Amino acid sequence: MKILIIEDEARIAKRIERMTRDFFDKEAQILLCDSVENGSNAIESQPIDLLLLDLNLNGEDGFDVLQSVVAKSFQTIIISAYTEKAITAFAYGVLDFVPKPFDVIRLSQAFERFTKPEKQSGRDLQFLAVKKAKVIKLIDIKDIRYIKGAGIYTELHLSDGRMELHDKSLESLEKLLPPSFERIHKSYILCWYEADKLVVEAGGKYSMLLKNAELLPVGRSKYKELRHKMI
Repeated sequence: MKILIIEDEARIAKRIERMTRDFFDKEAQILLCDSVENGSNAIESQPIDLLLLDLNLNGEDGFDVLQSVVAKSFQTIIISAYTEKAITAFAYGVLDFVPKPFDVIRLSQAFERFTKPEKQSGRDLQFLAVKKAKVIKLIDIKDIRYIKGAGIYTELHLSDGRMELHDKSLESLEKLLPPSFERIHKSYILCWYEADKLVVEAGGKYSMLLKNAELLPVGRSKYKELRHKMI
């Protein structure tokens, strides 16, 4: 696991590094950068799994980094005193916002969100970002009908019939999405407002009929839970 910390105050950076190493033990390779430029270069030069980002970097705006990486596969945790920017940060798809000053308990809670496979509360997420021809495009969450796993990528299937590729995995997106999205199959996450009815097919297979008449597969282990939810 590779973790990048972008923090301009050396004392705080070392404190974050120590707490991070204590939580992840020997699993993590931790990199430190002290500026927007150095952090951006590190992200472009090597794959990472988790970004810990300050929003005020020697007078530069950490959002310049955030807006350039929201379409990438790794998760981002903001560590910043600029709490008024928390809502905007969540809207752009960060995993957590840890306000300064912070302690080991609060930072550990953020790390637990990263390590736990179960769905978290993404109530503030408004957009998913996709990168096309070096341009970041924001997809409104309200426009997503369902999401399909496609290897290391995901397919965002939109209400107007278009499909956009996203770099984050289905498991990563599941942690970010609001409660209106439901995992119905190992390869599908559905916006619940698009669901019409459950269908039992021949051979004991299950499907979800959408309001636009599409059929999506439903996992056997999810059928009873979904049936109960639709009652």
